[in-house]
Amino acid sequence: MITYKEKIGYGLGDMASSMFWKLFGAYLMIFYADIFGLSAAVVGTMFLITRVWDSFFDPIVGIIADRTNSRWGKFRPYLLYFALPFGIIGVLTFFTPDFSITGKTVYAYITYSLMMMIYSAINVPYASLLGVISPNPQDRNTLSTYRMTFAYIGSFIALLFFMPLVNYFSDNNRCLQNQQYGWMMAAIVIALICVFLFLGCFSFTRERVKPIKEGQNLLKNDIKDLFHNRPWWILLGAGISALIFNSIRDGATVYYFKYFIVENIQSEISILGVPFVLSGLYLALGQAANIIGVIAAAPISNKFGKKNTYTGAMVIATILSIIFYFFDKDQLALIFIFQILISICAGSIFPLLWSMYADCTDYSELQTGNRATGLIFSSSSMSQKLGWAIGTAITGWLLAFFGFEANAIQNSETIEGIKMFMSIFPAIGTILSVIFILMYPLSETRMKSVVQQLNKQRQCNIKNS
Repeated sequence: MITYKEKIGYGLGDMASSMFWKLFGAYLMIFYADIFGLSAAVVGTMFLITRVWDSFFDPIVGIIADRTNSRWGKFRPYLLYFALPFGIIGVLTFFTPDFSITGKTVYAYITYSLMMMIYSAINVPYASLLGVISPNPQDRNTLSTYRMTFAYIGSFIALLFFMPLVNYFSDNNRCLQNQQYGWMMAAIVIALICVFLFLGCFSFTRERVKPIKEGQNLLKNDIKDLFHNRPWWILLGAGISALIFNSIRDGATVYYFKYFIVENIQSEISILGVPFVLSGLYLALGQAANIIGVIAAAPISNKFGKKNTYTGAMVIATILSIIFYFFDKDQLALIFIFQILISICAGSIFPLLWSMYADCTDYSELQTGNRATGLIFSSSSMSQKLGWAIGTAITGWLLAFFGFEANAIQNSETIEGIKMFMSIFPAIGTILSVIFILMYPLSETRMKSVVQQLNKQRQCNIKNS
């Protein structure tokens, strides 16, 4: 039985990952364009190149993690060793050096690439922990729920307080130099929190699941098994599509409120004396709604199945996203209400995806006799990054296509494009995700049989040893 301490401890890891991940999704595009000084098209291309490369770096981390043996297990040591580098590189990503445009571009490529690689080095092993903390599918559903709940809490905190922190450290001065300092200092605060959260995750978790076959399989066989794992391919496609949906919405939010809603002419909103901008509240509210979706996912999926729950949530998100396009800028109440509804749907699918990746691990082990937990779970991170890469690249390229100019009044065509980033384009991602998940073959009944067969094999191995 998994203790509450361990459930919370496991959740702390994704709380840390999500704080920076959400900052990258929501603010990094506009940081590079408006604060750092790069064009949107250059940023979009950089996101695509670095994230595609880093996506294929994830399986390398998974392979190395599967072959790691230490007194702390296979995956937990990475939480300990990479917590501090994660925080340091995160800060450097939001630092603006006094370089030429060419120098800044090179600096951005290097720091952002390093950040994504460090993210892989700590997040792939962290994700893989789900497959070895417990062999019980119900425990995994619970751990996935805790993981995503804490992830969204972390995202909520980061999105709600990041811009107030920027404004605080910049003394509310719109001077570019002050803004650059404010962004860096805000990143330092977030980085410190992340380091301690990762160390907490390391301290509170344990690895228990052992493979049915002792010894390490050949790498080529691991890769061969992975490529023959049909459920894995389906989840990869569904995950990429879902992240395209999320990345486009998150990445366009600040543009939507800055240039369409024109939030700087709206009345200031203060909570407990802290002033907040509308875009920050919108994003934070989305994260809070995500938590509702995460909590609802487990009981609904236990009743209707993971596949049906996922499909229903994405269909609803598609319809709501299309309706979102028709809102005018003075319909703030409807904009925020639909953000809540769409975010509930989005929040519900990700714990299901993580749980299904664990099922893929068991399925693969039964079929091949080899348990490549790290390699399979690295695909989840790979799909996440590919989805974000494609989504953010599309955002950057289409902003340029629609005639976007940083810190200027946008023309009507650009505004229409920004509206589509929040509605039509994300809906395309949800539709693709539904198409993929409808092909997913591992039902609850089938997984019950898989787990029973694996347990019998493990018991036989124990008796024979």
